[in-house]
Amino acid sequence: MRVITGTARGKRLKTLDGLDTRPTTDRVKESIFNIVQFDIEGRQVLDLFAGSGQLAIECVSRGALHATAVDLSKAAVKVIAENVRNCEMEDRIHVVGEDYRTFLKRIRKQFDLILMDPPYHTKDLQNALDLIYEFDILTDGGIIVCESARDQELAEPPAPYEKGREYLYGKSKVSVIHKRV
Repeated sequence: MRVITGTARGKRLKTLDGLDTRPTTDRVKESIFNIVQFDIEGRQVLDLFAGSGQLAIECVSRGALHATAVDLSKAAVKVIAENVRNCEMEDRIHVVGEDYRTFLKRIRKQFDLILMDPPYHTKDLQNALDLIYEFDILTDGGIIVCESARDQELAEPPAPYEKGREYLYGKSKVSVIHKRV
């Protein structure tokens, strides 16, 4: 797996061994960055369920001001930290080893872009969205991009959040949620 473009273009990223983590495929990653390409530069990014940290790293490589990569797995946190060091982004990516619920309940910061790719066929995605809405950690005009199983339906978000488009790729679905200004 490599960084697609930007300052770290072509850098190789490590992934976790085993089946516990499912990295975002190149096709889906390219799609996500086509969707948000004009909403990255100078922004604060949250990569929740970060896995290898590839989405946070790609955002910073493309000009995001700062990214926070959150994952509960100690092995994932180690891989993320190694990838961040390899891409020389230690000053722009904060790595957090914590459960997403704990993180979302304690964070007192807002993000412009939130990227989520939790394990498929769990309630983690909807639970995380509900906490994001409750604690209002997305800036006005901000975007949430979620990857899920193709057949997973998300509940209608409360105002001022609204569902945007959904994109289908094989067994995966990418959903976009906006926060109206």
